[in-house]
Amino acid sequence: MIEEFHRIKRLPPYVFAEVNAMKAAARARGEDIIDFGMGNPDSPTPQHIVDKLVEAIQDPRTHRYSVSRGIPGLRKALAGYYARRFNVELDPESEVIVTLGSKEGLANLAQAITSPGDVILSPNPTYPIHTFGFIIAGGVIRHMPAGGGEANFQENFMRELDRAVKHSIPKPLAVVLNFPQNPTAHCVGLDFYSEVVDFCKFHGIYILSDIAYSEIYFGDTPPPSVLEVKGARDIAIEFTSLSKTYSMPGWRVGFAAGNKKLVAALGRVKSYVDYGAFTPIQVAATAALNGPQDCVDEVRALYKERRDVLIDGLAKIGWDVPSPEASMFAWAPLPDKYKEMGSLEFSKLLLDKAGVAVAPGVGFGEYGDGHVRFGLVENTQRIRQAIRNMKDLLTD
Repeated sequence: MIEEFHRIKRLPPYVFAEVNAMKAAARARGEDIIDFGMGNPDSPTPQHIVDKLVEAIQDPRTHRYSVSRGIPGLRKALAGYYARRFNVELDPESEVIVTLGSKEGLANLAQAITSPGDVILSPNPTYPIHTFGFIIAGGVIRHMPAGGGEANFQENFMRELDRAVKHSIPKPLAVVLNFPQNPTAHCVGLDFYSEVVDFCKFHGIYILSDIAYSEIYFGDTPPPSVLEVKGARDIAIEFTSLSKTYSMPGWRVGFAAGNKKLVAALGRVKSYVDYGAFTPIQVAATAALNGPQDCVDEVRALYKERRDVLIDGLAKIGWDVPSPEASMFAWAPLPDKYKEMGSLEFSKLLLDKAGVAVAPGVGFGEYGDGHVRFGLVENTQRIRQAIRNMKDLLTD
């Protein structure tokens, strides 16, 4: 018997599992753990969206199989969102598809377009599906700088992109972009996207963009879409999700939009592996996109308040962490006295000594090992308690 399956052998042990096991054991002992580890929104889904779900579910016709590429009304709603938000006109029939969250969409697209040995350019550190979706599909990953606030990020990225084309055999199939970035919270502007689009069009490389956090921003300028760049749809597909924007993580509904060939390839795979999200969920998602958007303003303000309390509190106990411009995360460099420990051991120490759970940066790639990620998923009272819990550990 084969001891281990080929694709499973390509997946390393889940780094977060050790911290999660410690967290579960502590809770079993009755300990109070303040949990910043997972980007799991704690706010309730807005009531008008829940009401639409309840209304739709009362109709037994919605209990049948749905449509794998999404009901027409929801695809039109997503096209309407792009027109309002980005001034991008999309054809809901050929340039939009509904996914079971952006994670599933990326994984299925990887299966659709990746042949064994294909080279994919993926950020590091990054959200694991950006790398492992393609590894599972048989691809080879070449790492790209992910961004962490450095002033010359765009210059570094373009230099690495050029190097990847010159030194990768075969030529890269696609590059993954993710801004606002998870876990670093790094943001880019349209000038960055324009330069990447021009380069990738010249070299025949697809762009796979993930903008799941595009509505969680704290400045005056909303993060852009790569599809705003003229000609981007010739090579680019973009993924987004309702999980963070509308506090709907468990609903599992997201989208892909852009290049018709890539959308069709994703739809082809999805037609074999799923029947689409439960129809009432899609109806409610349509209500989310088409309905009042004050709930989005409220969730944005909530994360901003939590960000400020966390960053200010950490500074007061001697831990200087950059204030993120967007996303629901703070990317924290390890305190000087613990830098040699590494992110996994430091995360265990925080959990054991302070009852505070964070995500070790190494879980997002080896270049994340000098950081931990805080998810802004605890209320301000709990954040202040976490600061008090960590004070002795950091000021000894």
